[in-house]
Amino acid sequence: MQTEKVIEYIVDWLKDYAEKAKMDGFVIGISGGIDSAVTSALCAKTGFTTLCVEMPIHQAANQVSRGREHIQFLKNQFPNVQNEEVDLTSVFEQFKREFPTPHDNTNLELSLANTRARLRMTTLYHFAGLYKYLVAGTGNKVEDFGVGFFTKYGDGGVDLSPIADLMKSEMYSLARVLNIPKSIIDAAPTDGLFGDSRTDEDQIGASYDELEWAMQVIEKGEESNKMTERQKEVLKIYKNRHRANLHKMVAIPVCTIPNNLRQ
Repeated sequence: MQTEKVIEYIVDWLKDYAEKAKMDGFVIGISGGIDSAVTSALCAKTGFTTLCVEMPIHQAANQVSRGREHIQFLKNQFPNVQNEEVDLTSVFEQFKREFPTPHDNTNLELSLANTRARLRMTTLYHFAGLYKYLVAGTGNKVEDFGVGFFTKYGDGGVDLSPIADLMKSEMYSLARVLNIPKSIIDAAPTDGLFGDSRTDEDQIGASYDELEWAMQVIEKGEESNKMTERQKEVLKIYKNRHRANLHKMVAIPVCTIPNNLRQ
């Protein structure tokens, strides 16, 4: 990949979109992870106001510190970068108190994790509405179109997706050229939605390198009987997640009324 030219292409794409939409800047949620770091750096390079927002909810200290380190790194380089920190922990706790105890707790943990993501989306759109900013998505190709590893109307609720055609491995190439802090590049990917140390790989059951491999095998039609047991397992994980999360990747179903019923 011609990394520097890809960076230039995305930056020009962002600028062109914002100009045509007659918007004044971008707002990005900063998690302390590589995807939000790269996305915010790309937005900053446009020259448009770039608002970086930290939104901790019972967040691990190292995630918060990495986010702050990255924001300071951007502000040292780009005068157009601004930041806000909105601690949503008390909002999240109040939200939980307002709901009755479910009869079945099977899906409670996941539901609350998705609630965190949706509270953050609401916060980003608050700032976007105040200042005429675009909410920039931070999902990569494997997450957004492979295994659907994002929250519907949470981190999936954005105005535009500048990195959604890039694999996770390609994100690291961009990060190195953009001089993203080493602490972020070296950190294990995590969505930080559960208030513990679980990584994306812990949740999915496969690494991003493995998922990229599976995505490419399926796209190229290269499945074979010569695969190792681990490769077969990874393909199964990928297919199951893609199938289960397909509803996140396609347009909302619309019930179209037949013309004969309108007469």
